[in-house]
Amino acid sequence: MIERNPTREVRIGRIAIGNGHPIAVQSMCATPTRELDATLKQLKILENAGADIIRIAADNRKDAQALIEIRQQTEAVLSVDLQEHYRLAEIIAPHVDKIRYNPGHLYHHEKRKSWQDKVRYLAEIAERNDCAMRVGVNAGSVDPDKIAKYPKEDSISPMVDSALAHSEWLDRIGFIRYCVSLKDSDPEKTIQACLRFAEQRPDIPLHLGVTEAGMPPEGIEKTRIAFEQIIGKGIGDTVRVSLTKKSIWRSRREDRF
Repeated sequence: MIERNPTREVRIGRIAIGNGHPIAVQSMCATPTRELDATLKQLKILENAGADIIRIAADNRKDAQALIEIRQQTEAVLSVDLQEHYRLAEIIAPHVDKIRYNPGHLYHHEKRKSWQDKVRYLAEIAERNDCAMRVGVNAGSVDPDKIAKYPKEDSISPMVDSALAHSEWLDRIGFIRYCVSLKDSDPEKTIQACLRFAEQRPDIPLHLGVTEAGMPPEGIEKTRIAFEQIIGKGIGDTVRVSLTKKSIWRSRREDRF
């Protein structure tokens, strides 16, 4: 039997992660958010399949308005990815249960403002609207200030450094209702990043996943390798598989789900 890491509890709507709760399974809608009928249909499929938390992206104000309409038609536990538009949080937070922000994305907006001020802004909005947060660190979008501190060949240390710095700041300003993710498309780097972070902050719940894992079956195998190695060590409180599929939408873009 696996002995779970004793992380603190974080409530996300009616779901709780950490502190011995079952590992929550997440998924995401791969439809354009503003296409309401398609998004609601996929959301219902995910609910029926047993998804504990469902993520929806909001890239702009039209997506935000669509998300407000979606909330009126579902009781699912919703998480929103703010992508590069962190100020949309003010519009979206009243209608979701969790906000995800990327520390690297924060760097590129309002550069005269510190990342600490931007995170404080997000934490205040989350607190006011009864939302949890996820600090989502991705290898492809790490704060350049963190990257500059380490050798070029070391892509893991900047991720861990960023996650630790944001966790310390959130704790300092009194917002502890958050989890952290550290993701790379390379499962071995994902494993090392998560283990290193958990060693230093065993109290913080971890969201596990391999970002842009790719097409099945390779994407499934990469994710399985990471999950087995991390969860097998008792680490991880919620999971999401990010596979890539050929889109059926007119844009023919690739969607993650």
